[in-house]
Amino acid sequence: MSAREKTASVESHQFDGLPGALLDWYARHARELPWRIGPGKRADGVTPDPYRVWLAEIMLQQTTVPHATRYFHDFTRRWPSVDDLAAAEDADVMAAWAGLGYYARARNLLKCARQVSEAGGWPKTEAGLRELPGIGPYTAGAVAALAFGERTPAVDGNVDRVFARLLATQGDWKAEKVRIAALVRELVPADRPGEFAEALMDLGATICTPKRPNCLICPLANWCAARAEGEPDRYPIKPAKKAKPVRRGEVYVIFKDGHVLTERRPDKGLLGGMLGLPTSSWVEEGEPASADWLPDEAEQIGDVRHVFTHFELRLSVFSSAEGLPVHKGDWTPVEKAADGLPSVFRKALKLAL
Repeated sequence: MSAREKTASVESHQFDGLPGALLDWYARHARELPWRIGPGKRADGVTPDPYRVWLAEIMLQQTTVPHATRYFHDFTRRWPSVDDLAAAEDADVMAAWAGLGYYARARNLLKCARQVSEAGGWPKTEAGLRELPGIGPYTAGAVAALAFGERTPAVDGNVDRVFARLLATQGDWKAEKVRIAALVRELVPADRPGEFAEALMDLGATICTPKRPNCLICPLANWCAARAEGEPDRYPIKPAKKAKPVRRGEVYVIFKDGHVLTERRPDKGLLGGMLGLPTSSWVEEGEPASADWLPDEAEQIGDVRHVFTHFELRLSVFSSAEGLPVHKGDWTPVEKAADGLPSVFRKALKLAL
C-alpha cells in the first residue's frame, strides 16, 4: 500500500457511517434523469445501458443538466445504440452536437463509438475504459461504477467541492485533489458503487452548491469540517484564475435567396469538423487578422463575443444580403444553419438576421 493509500485509509475512518447516510438520503431525493435507472433498481437486477451512461457523461462535461438533456434525447432518438452512432456520418453528428461546445468531445465521441462497436462491446473496468478516445479519469470511473458496478470512484468538480468542505482542505489545490480522489476511492461501498457516485453528484448539484450551500438539510453535515467552522462557502480554496487572453477576428454573414454562406472547418483545430461561417484568422489582441477573401460590399453591423476554454474571442460581424459571388463554401438554408452552427457563429447569424 502506497503512502497516499495509507493516508486515505486512515482518513476514511473519520467518515465512518457517511456512505450509509448519503445513500439513505439518495434513496429519498435522487434526481430523475433520462440516463439513470433510479435508486434501488440495481438490487432488482436492472442495469443501466453503458451507452446512455457514457453519452450523458460526455455531454455533461462543461454543460448543465438542463442544457445537455435536450441533446441527449435527440442523440438517443437518432442513434439509440453505440453501433448506430458508430455508423453515423461525421457531419450529421457534428451538426447534432452544435451548441454543446467543446467540439473535440464530438470528434472523440465518434472515435470512441467506432472503437467500441468494432471491439463488439464496452470494456467493463475503469482501466479498460481509460484506453478509449475522449475518456479521462472521471468519465472512466463514472461509467465503470454506474454501468458495470465496479468499486471505483467518480470524482468530478461537484465531488471535489463536497470533500474539500468535509475536510476543510487548506493545502495546494492540486495536491488536495489527489488526496480527495484517494479518500473517495476508500469510501466507495463495494455493494453500491453506482448509487454512491450518483448520490455524490446529486449532493453537489442540489445541496453542497458552489454558493450558499444548504447545510441545514445536508445528510453529511455531521462530518463536515467546513460547516463546523461556519464558513462552508470558503471552500475549496483554489489559486486565483488567470485572465483569459483576447483574440480578435472577422466573420462574414452572406445571404442569398434564404440561404447563408457556410463552410466546413478543418478537422483539426478549434471547432474542427463543424459547420461554420467564413472568418478571418483569429489573432491575439493587437495583431493583424488575415482573410482569404473580404467581400467589399459587406457592411460591418456589430460585434459578437464568445468565451472558449483558454481565450475570449471577439469577432466583428460583416453582413450582406446581395448574394455576393464567392469562390468557396456552400449555401445552407438559414433555418438549417441556425440549428447546426456552433454558438459563436449562431450569435453572428442572429445579429445579422
